[in-house]
Amino acid sequence: MKWLPLSVLLAMSANVGAATIAVIDSGLDYKHEMIVPNLWINTNEVMDRRDNDGNGYQDDVYGWNFAEQNGNIIDYKYLGTFTPDCKKYFDIQGKYFLGKATESELSWMREKQKDPNFLSMMSKFGNFVHGTHVAGIAIRDSKNTAMGIKLLPTEVKPFFDGLYAKSNSTLDRWELLKKGFDFLATQQMTLLGDIGRFIDSHKIDVANGSFGTGFKQAKMITDIAYRILFFKKPDAADSDKAAKMFIESLINAGKTFVGAAPNTLFVFAAGNDGMSNDLYGTSPANIKADNVITVGATYKNEFFAPFSNFGTKMVDIAAPGMLIPSAIPGNDYLEVSGTSQAAPYVANIAAKIKEANPKLRPVDIKKILMGTVDAKGFLKDKVSAGGVVNLERAVVAAQMSQSMDVSVAISNSRRQIKDAPSSSAGPVNASGIVPVPLHPMFN
Repeated sequence: MKWLPLSVLLAMSANVGAATIAVIDSGLDYKHEMIVPNLWINTNEVMDRRDNDGNGYQDDVYGWNFAEQNGNIIDYKYLGTFTPDCKKYFDIQGKYFLGKATESELSWMREKQKDPNFLSMMSKFGNFVHGTHVAGIAIRDSKNTAMGIKLLPTEVKPFFDGLYAKSNSTLDRWELLKKGFDFLATQQMTLLGDIGRFIDSHKIDVANGSFGTGFKQAKMITDIAYRILFFKKPDAADSDKAAKMFIESLINAGKTFVGAAPNTLFVFAAGNDGMSNDLYGTSPANIKADNVITVGATYKNEFFAPFSNFGTKMVDIAAPGMLIPSAIPGNDYLEVSGTSQAAPYVANIAAKIKEANPKLRPVDIKKILMGTVDAKGFLKDKVSAGGVVNLERAVVAAQMSQSMDVSVAISNSRRQIKDAPSSSAGPVNASGIVPVPLHPMFN
């Protein structure tokens, strides 16, 4: 017989009936005071270097590290290695946005932006805290439980090494480039397919994906590949063509990922490039499926975040994603901005919808989320739903759907629940907010 600590048993009893969110990200601090009460626990497994439940994943008590193939869902060696300047930078950025930063603080921030060592440390800091911050948003003010899925290793991975050997191939160079992109996309999605099957085996309700490859990041990769094969730097047209080709390969391969867990709703961040996903694309945000919803970011319900990607075809809904406070490793907290923060805001509500009516399918949850938004004029040409997610209305619609059709429940909830009140944004400098990038599949 396997015994669990009393704290674990108490947490489990408090979350009976709750929905589970798989946080697919950079790691999850499962010791954090905010996370512990809402931590997903595999009761058929214990940390004893054995595969107790026989599912092929040894010690998958709190989730699984697919980057290094073990049960360590966070690398604690980074804890305490960052200077206080990392948090200070985010704090001043927030003050600047609200018009409260002093000139000395702004001067300090500008100097830090010129320091390559500080920028390097900030990149590592952002990656390290990202998953825990996302998880905190996903479980806040709820019974939702969070499963940790570590997707990415810390070390940088090389790209397209094999293209050097193939550069003299008789194949058309664009065709060869496409084959290289397809190969890389297939490698990535093989890993994501494993994650999808793992999630499905544990019957996870919602999966949050605040990671991805945006158009600007794709160009950095594809420009290198182009130079390898064509022996020259691409012009602007060829650079865009190659990047779009790579994004298309990732999206096509990504359908296997979400298809592996058809009973899970995948919530993806739209991206932080301030670009149209309709025109340029981001992966996996641009995967279209009944069990996928893509989220853009707003400041509260006041205006669309200038860094957020958009698109009435490819971005479904909007949610707050600017200066969002949440947990970071080491029982600490921080305000962070990005579509990475908007996505778990929606995942949180999606799990509450599922809790309100466990019979709802992912397509129904998506329909409720999009059908119960607060319509906003500033989102009319930004997201498909044309509005900001409304928690209270969505949950009421879910409750009503137990005794009526989902569409009727949505209509009734709209009559019963008013839009969330708007608060005056006041003097703000939205351009002062630089989001933490989507956690990349490719470094």
